[in-house]
Amino acid sequence: MIYQSPLIKSTLIFAQSAGEAANETAEQTREILAEITTWKVTQALILIGCAYIFVQIIDKLVNFISEKVHREWRLVIKQSQPFWRMLIVSLVAVILMNLFLNLSENNLLAITGTVAVALGFAFKDYVSSVIAGLIGLFEVPYRVGDRVTISNHYGEIVSYGLRAIHLRTPDDNIVVIPHNKLWTETVSNANTGELEALVVTQFYFDHDLDIELVSKILYRVAYTSKYTQLKLPIVVIVEEKPWGSLLKLKSYPMDARDEFIYQTDLIKRAKAILTKYGIAYPKFPVL
Repeated sequence: MIYQSPLIKSTLIFAQSAGEAANETAEQTREILAEITTWKVTQALILIGCAYIFVQIIDKLVNFISEKVHREWRLVIKQSQPFWRMLIVSLVAVILMNLFLNLSENNLLAITGTVAVALGFAFKDYVSSVIAGLIGLFEVPYRVGDRVTISNHYGEIVSYGLRAIHLRTPDDNIVVIPHNKLWTETVSNANTGELEALVVTQFYFDHDLDIELVSKILYRVAYTSKYTQLKLPIVVIVEEKPWGSLLKLKSYPMDARDEFIYQTDLIKRAKAILTKYGIAYPKFPVL
């Protein structure tokens, strides 16, 4: 009779259990995976290529149509872009799973858990951005056409992707901002899906100005501008500063895209009238 120590017995039992677990895992993998052939791989590559082409076509088509319709419908059409992108990606994902996997009810649960754990470790930041993008579709902190400030970047959202948004700045630069900034950054949205956005134009004057006269001039300048949305309020705010008086003209252009053109128009026309009245600007001491 051969004597075996308890340690050796425990090791043998553990090795046997590990072998059985490995065999069970291999068997489950064979049950989940369908037969992979050259034709299936070719189909998958063609499908992914077609999906990419369709996404590009939809992006260009949405942008083209949105620029051709009346401005009131522009944002509505542009805001449909994320839906069409998500629809194409979802359809491709389902077709690929049917192509390479045996999708029974039990297998589907196993695949979901495995993929979730694998992606969570391997692509933590990417998955975080994708999840934030999906949540953003329902909470709608921003959408295509909105003018937002995120991470000190201001501009118009021109594209809403699965992982990130593309922001066009006033200098015509494109800034790519991942959706997971929603978790850590404050999002300031100027128009929230509306066509109009508030524009604040500042004017600086000396302390001894006629506030009533200047307020009426600024109000009239905004009211008579061809860019102003007259259905929304026009307000002149006065603030006193140590160096003089600060007047803020708050008004809305008919199209938020004309923000800087509108502001330039207000300043040019206001300065022309103020010069005629001899309105004094603040005088700073010479050092």
